[in-house]
Amino acid sequence: MKFDSPLFDRIRVKPAQDRRPRTASHVCEWPGCKQPGTYRAPKGRGRENEKWRYCLDHVREYNQTYNFFAGMSDEAVLKYQKDAITGHRPTWKMGTGKTAARDPGRFYTEGASDPFDVFNELGGRRPRAEPKPEGRTIRNAERKAFDTLGLELDAGRADIKTRFKDLVKRHHPDANGGDRSTEDRLVEIIQAYNYLKSVGFC
Repeated sequence: MKFDSPLFDRIRVKPAQDRRPRTASHVCEWPGCKQPGTYRAPKGRGRENEKWRYCLDHVREYNQTYNFFAGMSDEAVLKYQKDAITGHRPTWKMGTGKTAARDPGRFYTEGASDPFDVFNELGGRRPRAEPKPEGRTIRNAERKAFDTLGLELDAGRADIKTRFKDLVKRHHPDANGGDRSTEDRLVEIIQAYNYLKSVGFC
């Protein structure tokens, strides 16, 4: 069998040459130009799906003067840009859409989770739930700081400050006649107090 046979090309996935008849290319649509129109250019606003066919020289010339917003006022350009944010799809204010038709002017919130009580503030239907008492989670570092100061976890601000002042007076070298043996303990007390202060306990 001959490898350059037309029959062989028919059974190959891709023939060595494309033997299909080629259609004539578009002619440049610029007035008076007979060059092939191989480049497309938009026809303008309102005709976004339509294209001009130009040669390279004329498509360059066209692109230098093309202005999508030509003939529009500044207000119309700003409105177009604002609508472009949503892809020119219709929008409406929250609570005025289809679900609000059941009770105009109010949010329909049945079955919605609202941990921050936003719907009630904006006119929702659900009655305001009683706030739950919040218990502060105590972390290990906070437990250690309370233990260093010799306090219970439920100690208040005044208790923490009073205890800190007492411990500083007790372990400070000046209060002990210059004895520095308890200086490490003093550093721990100061660090514990500063940590509790930084996390809002005092």
